[in-house]
Amino acid sequence: MHGRLHVAPNTENGQKEYDLDIYEHNRKAWDQQSMTGSEWCTPVDSRIMAAAREGLWKIRLTPNKAVPADWFGDLNGAAVLGLASGGGQQMPILAAAGAHVVSFDLSEEQLSKDRMVAQREGLEVTCVQGNMCDLSQLRDHAFDLIVHPVSNIFAQDLAPVWSECFRVLKPGGTLLTGFMNPSYFLFDHEEARRDGTLTVRYRLPYSDTNSLEWVQLLSKIERGLPLDFGHTLEAQIGGQIRAGFIITGFYDDWWSDEATPLNRFSPCSSVTRAQKTSR
Repeated sequence: MHGRLHVAPNTENGQKEYDLDIYEHNRKAWDQQSMTGSEWCTPVDSRIMAAAREGLWKIRLTPNKAVPADWFGDLNGAAVLGLASGGGQQMPILAAAGAHVVSFDLSEEQLSKDRMVAQREGLEVTCVQGNMCDLSQLRDHAFDLIVHPVSNIFAQDLAPVWSECFRVLKPGGTLLTGFMNPSYFLFDHEEARRDGTLTVRYRLPYSDTNSLEWVQLLSKIERGLPLDFGHTLEAQIGGQIRAGFIITGFYDDWWSDEATPLNRFSPCSSVTRAQKTSR
């Protein structure tokens, strides 16, 4: 997620020039999104938390499907890292289920919602603000489980994400990761929602910073939207394998036709379960 972006359109026509730190831009953008509210920024209620204490719980890493219960192992006393998963949802639920939880997120606003739910429910959730590509605040071999919902679309390079996950997991630990189907990034979804037509616009791997016309890029920057990066399956799945993980589970998930017409034809996201080898 580190990197700078220089956007210099035709300033003679009064257009603003931008020199952005992508990490800082996305941090502020997610703070704003969290304050505005969305499906991934709405804390769970006390009813859901009470059920979690009774062992009746589920979490999603993608829009619709719940992660299979047997993918988590025994959570009672387990050390769990929520990687880029703030928002008062997954981490408080897992804490109520008996885990010792650290929530690590780019956005302080998202972390504040984890803190709020934990305080309301009398639970302990440790919140750490930072970049998913740099977990140096966390010690080696500290966690039994990492829960990483769809969020690496905000990282320019996935290799450091996977290597850091491998480092902080205990031998035999598990990484659960949600990610967008690469085909999602072939299309302009704002255009598709307007006219219902899916037309291939972009080449993979995708990035807002390189794939968009500067007018579109400026629009995202000026609206305070996060900058996105669409990675290939080689980067997503192959990257985990290169970091030392063994893929032990996989499923696809759909979204909604309102989110994108692509949903009528193809799953839009996937989840992997990966195990850390003994080294």
